[in-house]
Amino acid sequence: MTESDLILHMKGISKAFGGTQALDDVSLEVRKGEVHALLGENGAGKSTLMKIVMGLHRADKGEMLFNGEKVVVRGPAEALSIGISMIHQELNPEPYLTVAENIFLKREHTHGRSPFLNQKETIAETQKILDSFNFPVSPRAEMQSLTVAQMQMVEIIKAVSCNSRLIIMDEPTSSLDMEETNRLFETIRDLRSKGVSIIYISHRLEEIFEICDRVSVFRDGRYIGTKNVADVSRDEMISMMVGHEVSNIFPKTDVPIGKEVLRVEGLSGKGFNDISFTVHAGEILGFSGLVGSGRSETMRAIFGMDRLASGKIILEGREIRTKNPKSAIRQGISMVTEDRKLYGLMLNRPILENMSLASLPKYHPGPLIALKRERKQVGEYAQKITVKASSLDADAISLSGGNQQKVVLVKWLMTEPKVLILDEPTRGVDVGAKAEIHKIMCDLASKGLAILLISSELPEVMGMSDRILVYHEGRINGEVMREDILSGKETQETILDRAFGGTQKT
Repeated sequence: MTESDLILHMKGISKAFGGTQALDDVSLEVRKGEVHALLGENGAGKSTLMKIVMGLHRADKGEMLFNGEKVVVRGPAEALSIGISMIHQELNPEPYLTVAENIFLKREHTHGRSPFLNQKETIAETQKILDSFNFPVSPRAEMQSLTVAQMQMVEIIKAVSCNSRLIIMDEPTSSLDMEETNRLFETIRDLRSKGVSIIYISHRLEEIFEICDRVSVFRDGRYIGTKNVADVSRDEMISMMVGHEVSNIFPKTDVPIGKEVLRVEGLSGKGFNDISFTVHAGEILGFSGLVGSGRSETMRAIFGMDRLASGKIILEGREIRTKNPKSAIRQGISMVTEDRKLYGLMLNRPILENMSLASLPKYHPGPLIALKRERKQVGEYAQKITVKASSLDADAISLSGGNQQKVVLVKWLMTEPKVLILDEPTRGVDVGAKAEIHKIMCDLASKGLAILLISSELPEVMGMSDRILVYHEGRINGEVMREDILSGKETQETILDRAFGGTQKT
């Protein structure tokens, strides 16, 4: 392979932040017209390397060649000007601008040489692009009115519309359902056929096998190796990432199912209708379905984040009302929300404060916070959940994605809930952290906690649940028992069939 075959060649890249060596003599070769996966646990150096490509960081050592020429990129605008764009995992749209304004931000249409924007042309051009993706959203819709999945698609469309020769996609399917993911893969295949290169970062190994040509693995800031996807097994990938075998990502253990803890009857609200189910002590009740099918909306209403139009919530035999999250927490219901950075964490505050925040009224009823008691209790929980941090006084933003998610878990466990709602609890975390979080779930269930699990990853919800309720268009369209999954009677295909509106099979 010669330099002319490569669109990107990173040579001997090193980068340190204070005393932490984020990258140590890393190299990466991306061919023209290939989909190249980057794999590694959180903190392995993938994001740091991509930020150097985009000009968000400067390398301490090494060089970057793009399309055969040595370049020093000084920022995202300069990266875009030479043909590199990036779709970030953590979405950062302009919420009060329209879809059209977000897509053409900093490359707006004007009336000739006039400084005034040509809104008509911008809307028309955006509509063409949206139609080419078969994406049913108005160009005039404000970004704040869209779902997370829809905002993710807008970011993808924006990157593709820039006619870049290299597109970096960081966890692009983390908020997408199966149908939207398939649509994205069609777009990627089309781009590849036109000679566009894709760097694809994902913790979902099944996606790597479906869409990628080659895979490069990083560990602890070092480059481990590159393989053809067709020549490597799933277990080999995991072993390269973590340095040892991970025997079971879904360590579900059977525990005695106790008495009923929560029952809901005829719940209706925005996005869901006539929802009824029960969950028992020690049970993990899974919820499957397409993004937007009403799973998260139901849980938000139970937790008091959204208004409930009708129905009953019965906790331990007594009907309750959850007017807001505060009242839900007080009565024994806690929720790890889908977007940990938007709803779950104060990123620029200490880990200790993040962990104790939801339980402060319970542990400190007086006007003053008992700081020693707070630190002792937080420390005990952090040790149980194995949060890896330099100090409890470090800001939450300094942690890897997996450890941030553990901080959110600790925050809610400190409220001593009777019911714990987990909405996409392993979204955007690496395979090692995923296995740890799954083990924590099993430990909590063994202690009698009732758990409601929402996941868009079918292997996860099938591997971790005692029962699964399948949603379709705001209603429950079937129940799947764990024993039927283990026996092979129920499969990903049968569950997906119901998620798309198929009939419950008996």
